[in-house]
Amino acid sequence: MSRTIKYAILVLMIVLFSKPVLSQEKEKTKMKWYSIEEAVELNNHTRKKKKFFVDVFTDWCGWCKKMDANTFTDPVIAAYMTEHFWPVKLDAETKDTITINGQVYINPRPDARRSSHQLAIAILNRRMSYPSFAFLDENVKLITVLPGYNPPEKLEPVLHFIAEEAYKEESFQDFLQTFQGSFNK
Repeated sequence: MSRTIKYAILVLMIVLFSKPVLSQEKEKTKMKWYSIEEAVELNNHTRKKKKFFVDVFTDWCGWCKKMDANTFTDPVIAAYMTEHFWPVKLDAETKDTITINGQVYINPRPDARRSSHQLAIAILNRRMSYPSFAFLDENVKLITVLPGYNPPEKLEPVLHFIAEEAYKEESFQDFLQTFQGSFNK
């Protein structure tokens, strides 16, 4: 066999055998998302309570899709969120009825185009922009809302600030002065 054919076969084998490894690696870091009802129920029946990270999105939002593709698939972000939060996806325009701790939320105009759901309105304090991320404490009370697209390196310190409850003692700017994350090493 000629050297060129051997080289081509070697390259082909590397490509074919490396794909399963790459997809398995990505699978390991894939984050499981919950509905808000599922997450609250799980939190109510576990010993170690977690805070909630609520991704409020719409299906027409391009920046929401970019967050899904870039930020939420990052292994550092996925691992930290899975360990410290209940990751929740909330379609701001869902037609579903949602019940949390006995409170019922609906979309008052489910057949209207771009009609916001009552829960999205409540969580975002009527500031409807997408994507937006709501942080809720273990009792499903709002801590804060982070609007807009956030790449992994920008979201990481916010996740730590909330999970470590630094927000109770210092400003985010003060927290950033000493924060050493995975992206700024």
